[in-house]
Formats: sequence, structure tokens, C-alpha cells
Amino acid sequence: MTLPPAVAALAAADFSGIVPRFVAAGFAVSEPAAGVLQIVSDPSRASVLLSVGVHGDETAPIELLAHLLDALAREPQQLAVNLMVVVGNIAAIRQARRFIDVDLNRLFCRERGLLSAVAEAARADELMVASSAFFTRAAGARWHLDLHTAIRGSLYPTFAMIPEGIVDAPRQALITLLGHAGIAAVILNRSAASTFSAYTAAQLGVTSATVELGQVSALGDNDTGRFAAAAATLARLLRDDSAPTDPVAPLVFEVVREIIKHSEAFRMAFDATTPNFTALPRDALIATDGTQVYRVEHDEERVVFPNPAVRIGFRAGLMVVRSG
Repeated sequence: MTLPPAVAALAAADFSGIVPRFVAAGFAVSEPAAGVLQIVSDPSRASVLLSVGVHGDETAPIELLAHLLDALAREPQQLAVNLMVVVGNIAAIRQARRFIDVDLNRLFCRERGLLSAVAEAARADELMVASSAFFTRAAGARWHLDLHTAIRGSLYPTFAMIPEGIVDAPRQALITLLGHAGIAAVILNRSAASTFSAYTAAQLGVTSATVELGQVSALGDNDTGRFAAAAATLARLLRDDSAPTDPVAPLVFEVVREIIKHSEAFRMAFDATTPNFTALPRDALIATDGTQVYRVEHDEERVVFPNPAVRIGFRAGLMVVRSG
């Protein structure tokens, strides 16, 4: 399949086709690391970080952002924010794999133990340094949307994770933005995490979210029309255009428990066809890990991101309940 040039370029972390247009429009443009583009002007403007490809096989966001940047580069004076674009795991994208050594989205932290020497650890360090420098200069609002797709299907095909550390007013503004973007459900995570969005929220004071747009597909096979609301909302955000006045509010869930894989004996009570947000009744079996048994503790809980194939010590799933 022949990819549109803009998509092929972004998947290769090649910004050469758009950089001259923003430079000619008077922006300060830099590439502080491979796959990292910063386009800045007035520090009082809002600062927006859009990241894709943190998992190399999650391609719909790459296509969506490629078309968005291509359109914006044709009229660069319309950019009304300081923008940072990140193409996360470039090697994994090239190989159409989720990761090379270890899940990059579990490494945005300082303490990594035995994982400190893996390739993705160095990449996480690069992205943390670049993000810190970008937001340290920011005097206006700060946003980070880390765009993903889910491994499996979902009862809510579009949903988002909002990490801890975001205070009430910015969090509500974020939920409203996500509603405009067609996001059907949001999950509030009150616990510390080592994801990219959790890092920017907790360490840099950014209003951040991990946004899931559908399911994993090969590059070029995505129906980006399904995410037209998300594309339109991002375009408005970058142009500082006013949003519609009647968004559909997402359903709000809260994490009540993380399921951690502690040994190779770990087994989940679901198969690969179980969609995200599947509801389970009180006392239903979630997983076993040797002698440890995980069961539902509330009248109803929903399982999100169940993945027994993760490394030992990593999160194998989340259990969530409706908020409020």
C-alpha cells in the first residue's frame, strides 16, 4: 500500500516537509531529538504537546496527526499555540511492533531497576528532557494529549485516561475538550503511574490525558473518518478556535484497583475477545497469580486494558467503576 506522503513522513519521524513553512511564517522551530518537533513563538500562548507512536503498532493517531499537520503547514499563520510533536517509538513503528525491548509507556520514571539499560529507557529519557524544556518555557495553558489505539475492542471505542495530579478546573476543562473530541468515556486514575501523560501531569503540571482512538490496525488501514470529531477538536485547539457549545459529556469512571502480574503463574479469567469496559459482578473472578486470587469487590466493576502477556511487575489490567 502506498501511504499518503504526509503519513509516510510522520511515521518515519521526518519533519523536513513542514519545517520550512513554519520557519518562513516566523516561528522558532527546533528538533531537540529524533522524532521531536517544537514550533514556538510567544511564551504567553498555550503550549500543546501531541504525541503519537509511543506504541509502534498503534497507527491511527499517526495518520490523524499527519493530516492535521499537513493542513496546518499549508497555512502556518493559523497556528495559535506553541506546539510540540512527538513520534514516540520510531524503531517500533518501523517494525510495526508495539515495542522493541520493553513497553515505552511504562518507563517515564526515574527508577527502572533492571530495565534501565533497554532501548526504550533511553528514549523515555530523551522525551522527558524535551518535554521538560518545552513546558518550562510555557507561561500560558499547558496541554498534553498522548494519542493511542487499544490492543483489543472496547464497548466505548474512544476513551481516555486522565492521570492523577490535575486539579479540578483544568481536569473539567480537559473532560469538556475530550467530549468535543467524541471521546465516549474517561477514566480518572488516582494512583501514580509511569506513562507519558502521567509524567507530564505529575512532574510538569500539564493538563494531560492518554487518549485511545479505536483499535490497533496496520499503517494505512485506518478509517480516520471514525475520528473526525477528534481531528476537528485538535485542529481547533491548535488554531485557538472556539469550540461548539453542546458537547456530549463522556461517561466518567474511576480506577479502583490495578491488577499487577507478580509471576509467570499469572492467569486472567478472560480471553482475547473480551472488550475493554466489560462489566463483571461482585465476586467474579478476575485473575489468579499462584495462590493470589483477584475478585470483583464492588457490585459491578469493568475491566480495562486486560493483558496477561505483560512483564512481571507490570500492570496487567485496571478495574474501574462509574464515578459519582
